[in-house]
Amino acid sequence: MSVGSATATDLVHQIFDLQRTLRCVVTAHMARVPDVGMAVQGVMRFIGEGETRATHLAARLGVSAPVLSRHIAELEDLGFVTRRPDPADGRAQLLALTERGAAKLHEFEEQRSVRLRDYLADWSEADALEASQVINKLTESLKDSIRATAAGSITTNQTA
Repeated sequence: MSVGSATATDLVHQIFDLQRTLRCVVTAHMARVPDVGMAVQGVMRFIGEGETRATHLAARLGVSAPVLSRHIAELEDLGFVTRRPDPADGRAQLLALTERGAAKLHEFEEQRSVRLRDYLADWSEADALEASQVINKLTESLKDSIRATAAGSITTNQTA
């Protein structure tokens, strides 16, 4: 079973609309949380999942090393992130949130959760769970396809 061209195009439009809307929601919220920007909060979220190398984090975020380096420097200056040598490779460093960083990340996430609950006041719990499951399925399918494409096992259909 395959997704039709018109459906895929509509889905791409819907994803972009959702992305723009989420950016507006976060930007409206950012005025009240001036510590760090939206991109840096995303970096914090991934570091908060567990200690990681910067190179792995950059690949996971889809950003260049210089971009990530600026975000990490900002987070270090704020006391939210710490670096330590990677025992498996003396040239590499591992990144982790400090206690202060973990607390700030929790604060950001709680504030976003409250705002989203306010915006979705007319949704039922079942609606939110269904949306979460569909978004998760979409995300995992896209990640799997990206990995498979990078590994060379999927070729994309492109017309010249």
